[in-house]
Amino acid sequence: MEPVRIGVIGGSGLYAMPEVTEVSELAIDTPFGAPSDKIIVGNLRGNRVAFLPRHGRGHIHTPSEVPYRANIFALKTLGVEHVIAVSACGSLDEKLAPGHIVVPDQLFDFTKDERGRTFFGDGLVAHVGVAEPFCPSLSEVLASASEEAGATVHRGGTSITIEGPRFSTRGESRVWRQLGFSIIGMTTSPEAYLAREAEMHYAVMAHVTDYDVWHDEPVSSEMVMNQFAANITLAQQSVIKAVEKIAAASFTCSCDSALAMALTTAKDRIPAATSQKLRPIVGKYYGT
Repeated sequence: MEPVRIGVIGGSGLYAMPEVTEVSELAIDTPFGAPSDKIIVGNLRGNRVAFLPRHGRGHIHTPSEVPYRANIFALKTLGVEHVIAVSACGSLDEKLAPGHIVVPDQLFDFTKDERGRTFFGDGLVAHVGVAEPFCPSLSEVLASASEEAGATVHRGGTSITIEGPRFSTRGESRVWRQLGFSIIGMTTSPEAYLAREAEMHYAVMAHVTDYDVWHDEPVSSEMVMNQFAANITLAQQSVIKAVEKIAAASFTCSCDSALAMALTTAKDRIPAATSQKLRPIVGKYYGT
């Protein structure tokens, strides 16, 4: 099959848009289990795009249960180089209002369960650099595409990932604000780190759905889902424009060579099973 260079991780409204044609569904197995759902591959304005429902169709996976490694690995095997992550978030800053889009440039991981934070281990060690956890080139593409779609966009800021599935207490929410975080969500970690290990360009289009509980307003799943549903047309148009821009964009980052200085294990010490398992990720370095 022809490689699919662009992947979109998000909700069902993104792959169900009428602009996506020539649709097929792929059930992909990985060494890390099955992805959240079948991957929907379609044609979007002349570009082949892979859509993956992060929580599965019908929203069946909690943030802790999302098979992050399987999701990223499956996209990698399809040839995906650019990952557009679309997510809902709470705002920790008055100026980041519900209905706005934030494209963060920093990430803080406050998750606690073992979500599968790395592809490495089992005899193969890599220490990948994530000082800049999001691809700056792709982030600019997402920001400009969202603006062209009519969104109020905020560039930069730190996103904190909490474990979930519960929302924050008011005390926690106030601490996040005191620490200077901009938005809060439950899924960007470890998704962003795994994408970096897989040498993908990864950026987040975060749709603000609420002010979290620091604003002295209750937050509920209904509130979050209703606000995101209200934004779905905006999200669709932003994704369409981003896909169109990716081919013409200049990517000057080093995302696609993130492992060049990260792999530390001598080739002759890597177990054959581990080498084979991670071939789509490390094959170009170890010749496996």
